Amino acid sequence: MKVGTVLRPALVALLLALILRPEWFTPVFAPLAPEGGPVIYERTSLLSLSLSHLGIVAAASAAATVVAVTLAILVTRPAGAAFRPLSRSIANMGQTFPPVAVLALAVPVLGFGAGPTLVALFLYGLLPIFENAIAGLTTLPPTTMEAARGIGLSRWQRLIRVELPLALPVTLTGIRLSVIIALGTATIGSTVAARTLGEVIIAGLLTNNTAFVLQGGLIVGLFAMLIYDAMVQIELRLARRMGL
Repeated sequence: MKVGTVLRPALVALLLALILRPEWFTPVFAPLAPEGGPVIYERTSLLSLSLSHLGIVAAASAAATVVAVTLAILVTRPAGAAFRPLSRSIANMGQTFPPVAVLALAVPVLGFGAGPTLVALFLYGLLPIFENAIAGLTTLPPTTMEAARGIGLSRWQRLIRVELPLALPVTLTGIRLSVIIALGTATIGSTVAARTLGEVIIAGLLTNNTAFVLQGGLIVGLFAMLIYDAMVQIELRLARRMGL
């Protein structure tokens, strides 16, 4: 029996228990809570915080994927090749600015809430997707591309039917990295009133309650592990299907 077949359900069960029945873990977290203080975070439903956290990450990652892949397609065409260095510089800017700085700059424009967090995660997630999409589109097998031209496919048809499917496994690797980065980074969104699991962690830091910090950190960590594993499995299946 493979370890993954046992470990994955166990991690899923642990995550669901932490979110839906956090009181079960009171004996585990109690030694980390301040004397006489709360052990389990109960100010807000952990389920609603988790769904909001995942929703923000999904929205930011989807936007980053669309923009990064579109930009990668444009700069790998003959007409857009000259703009590749500039596009790389733009994508790199998202990684250069710390998410906290982006939040500080976005709050006066977008106000408090999910908006600044979405902007920060979007900018932070562009680079890995963009670079991997370029790598996938520029390392296609020459024989396959010649065959596509030989059967009379137009540039648009080659892009849709040949290039993007072949580049998909590499592009998905960039998307996976971007999503995992966003899952962890989204926690800082709670500093500007976004509903994320960072609310639990920040509450623990403000009250010197390590139990809250561990509780929030465990949930975020389990989400990251399970989503990472799921995306790896998708990549492997696509690679096997394409004979890569």
